[in-house]
Parts: sequence; structure tokens; C-alpha cells
Amino acid sequence: MPTLAPVARLSLKTILCPTDFSPASRAALPFAEALACIYGSTILVAHALPPEPHGQVVFDRVPAQDDQAWNAAKHKLDEFTHDAGLHSIPCKAVLRRGDVVDVIPQIILDNHVDLIALGTHGRHGVGKMILGSAAEKIYRSASCPVLTIGPKTRAAADWKLRRILCPVDVAEDPEPVLHYAFSLAEENQAQVILLEAIPLVPWQHRPSVAERSRWALEGLIPEQAKDWCAIDYAVRWEHPAEAILLEARNREADLIVMSVHKSRAGAWSSHLPWPVASEVVSHAECPVLTIRV
Repeated sequence: MPTLAPVARLSLKTILCPTDFSPASRAALPFAEALACIYGSTILVAHALPPEPHGQVVFDRVPAQDDQAWNAAKHKLDEFTHDAGLHSIPCKAVLRRGDVVDVIPQIILDNHVDLIALGTHGRHGVGKMILGSAAEKIYRSASCPVLTIGPKTRAAADWKLRRILCPVDVAEDPEPVLHYAFSLAEENQAQVILLEAIPLVPWQHRPSVAERSRWALEGLIPEQAKDWCAIDYAVRWEHPAEAILLEARNREADLIVMSVHKSRAGAWSSHLPWPVASEVVSHAECPVLTIRV
């Protein structure tokens, strides 16, 4: 695979922080603020007021209970934004009616959002950890990258990007995810750790497979990045989610940058690759930046 094109600086002019006023959504704000300070971003704090069922339809005016719900939500959003400690960052509050997963795409379009910072909590399903449904849908479908703060993410008291873990599959096109990883690394003088997970390799073949993988990973590095970026490589033999989580923990990564694919038709594909992303976000001790490819 040819070497990537020169790395361009990211433009993060607008960062969207959806909130349901929960502690989980509040946890995303310090991470958004840290990026906003670096990139001179404006933060949009957005809340979607869910539609309320009504016993009768009123055509000539907005029902009084809707006015009350809207005003209460606006007051709560203003308080939330004020209490978030974002006084040094340009910040706007956005209130919309509708289901959050329907509202977010329009907010992205209307405000030219470059990144979403999303806080979420995990729930235990049958034998696995899954995310709340709204968060899951947002980072699956968003047209821009999503920084997800999972339930096990360390607090952002002093979040700095020193080590960025970037899992890649050399058989696919890794350019979008590598662009974000290296651009963030350049801006923050961070180390990039490229990881390939290759499960089910017999132990006697692992040395030769690891050597070929490292050679392939080295071929992905933009030439100029070698001058300003500390780069390391890792090959692990676990399945992808486990490999990513173990490597992130061992390296004390400050950020995981990984790709997720667009939805494919067919029942077989409904399980791929979302379980990997969901598992990583649910268990990672650092934020996870997903780029949809």
C-alpha cells in the first residue's frame, strides 16, 4: 500500500455536545473543551425535546403544555451550559423538538459541525456490554467523527494527548483514520501507536506474520510524519476488540482513533463491525474517536 499523502491540519471549528442533562453527557464537556482550546472551536450544547403524545390535535396554536415543556427545557439547557465551566470557550445552546437521533443530523448540517463529543453510559445486555440506544445510533450514523466518552473513561481533569492508539486493518483503506491520528499527534506532539490485530494465528507462524505486519504498517506512515512524530507498532493475536482494549491499557493511551463502517444490508452484517466499536467504547479507559468510512 502506498505511503499516505502529507498530513493536513484538522479544522474543528464547531464541536457538538448533545446532552440529556445526565452525568454521562456532562462528562463529555471537559474533553470537548480541551479540543476547543487547541483548535479555537465553538461548542454547541444541544438538547432534543422529545415529542409528547396528545389526546387531541390542536391546529391553530401550540398546546400550552408544549410551551411549558419547551420553556422548562430551555431553562435547563441554559443552566447546564452555564454550569459546564465553558466560560473561556465560545458556546451556544441549541434546543430542538424531536427524537435525538433525528435531530442530530440536521444540527450537523445547519451548523457545519466538525466533530461530536458524546458522553454515554453502558448497560449490561445478555452476556455483553452495549451502549444506550441513542448514543449507539449517533456514532453509527453521524456524518462527522464522534468522540465518545464511555462509562469507564478516566476523568478529564488533565486530559492531554500524549499517546494515541490507532488500530488499522492493512487490507482496507486506512487513510481517513490515519489522517486524524497523525494530525492530532502533530498538534499535540503525541506518540502514535499503530496496532493490527490478527487473531487465530498459530504460535509457530507468529514471528513471520508479525514481521510482515510491521513492514505493512511502516508503509502507511506519511514521510514527513517521521520527522515530528514518535511512532510505534504493535501486533496482537487476540480478536480486535480485546486486542485494542489490552493495548490501550498497557500503553496508557489517551485516545483511541478507529474506523467504523457504514451500515451494510443484510442480517449477517448487522453484527459487524459495531460490536467491536461498542465493546471498545464500553470498556475503554480513554475516549474513543470513531471515523465512519
